[in-house]
Parts: sequence; structure tokens; C-alpha cells
Amino acid sequence: MKKIFFCAALVALACNGPVKRPDGGEGLLPVGAIAPDFQATTKAGEPVKLSAMLASQDGASPLRAVVVYFYPKDETPGCTKEACAFRDAWTKFTDQHVGLVGVSRDTEESHREFVKKHALPFPLAADEDGKIAQSYGVRSTLGMSERVSFLVKDGKIAKVWPKVDPAIHADEVLAAAAAP
Repeated sequence: MKKIFFCAALVALACNGPVKRPDGGEGLLPVGAIAPDFQATTKAGEPVKLSAMLASQDGASPLRAVVVYFYPKDETPGCTKEACAFRDAWTKFTDQHVGLVGVSRDTEESHREFVKKHALPFPLAADEDGKIAQSYGVRSTLGMSERVSFLVKDGKIAKVWPKVDPAIHADEVLAAAAAP
């Protein structure tokens, strides 16, 4: 019995401690940190990099900001609610020149099915090995990332949402993204 308790305590400690990021820091990236670059796949199957979404063309950025949201798993109730809320607000995001990328530990195949089933207009990144989550300091447990969002402006973290309510998150992110 003591052995089982000890093992459970070790697992809880390992899962609840701050994530060690590749940049040497621990925990979620703070406001002002440079947003790590990564690649996602559009609904057309084309690769897109975060840096390319924020890149300037002729001195003007095509997007004012990009929301990078981490979620646990495709097709689970909370994750589907969150993705569909972003989908339903998509026109508001594009009107404000704000991009969006979802990141989970699911496979590219799972993402393709999720995008198709729910008509998601934004790219998803398959973070199967958890390296994207780790670079942002997002914890993963049992192969699923925590639900955390980052607002990226000018290549830096402008806001972090460590606790997310999928029902209202799209609106709060949009309000923050629209702020100067």
C-alpha cells in the first residue's frame, strides 16, 4: 500500500511541476517572451509557420496578432466547444486581422478529420511529441496538453490565458487581440 501511494505521489509531483522549456526557463512563457516558431497545417493541407503568419510584407504585417491555443484532444466535448466557438467568431477575427492556430498532441490525420467534421477555418498543429507545448511551457499529461492560450503580437507573447473556459474564450481572446 505504501509503495502504491509513493508511486502516485511521484506521478502527481511530475505532472504538477512547472515545465522546463528549451530556452532554460520554467512554466508558461511570460508576457514579453519571444513566441517559439512552429508549423501547422491549413484546412487545404498546406503547411504554415507562425512566423510566416506574422511576417511583414512591404512593411505591413498581414495579421495584427495570432492566437496560439493549446487544447487536450480532438473531438472531446470541451475541445470541440472551444474550436467551434472560434469557428463561429472567425469573421470577427479576420475583420480584426487576427489569426488563430490550434495545437494538440493529436496526429495530422486526427486534425484533418476534426477540421472537416466541424468546418474549422484555421490551421491546427500536430504536436505528437509535445515539443511545441514544451517550448511554450504548457504541461502535458497522459499525452494531452493543458488548455492554455497565448496572444502573439510582433512575435512576442502579449497575453496568456492559463485557465480557459471554452464557452467564452473566443470572445475574451478577440477583445484582447483588438486592444492596442
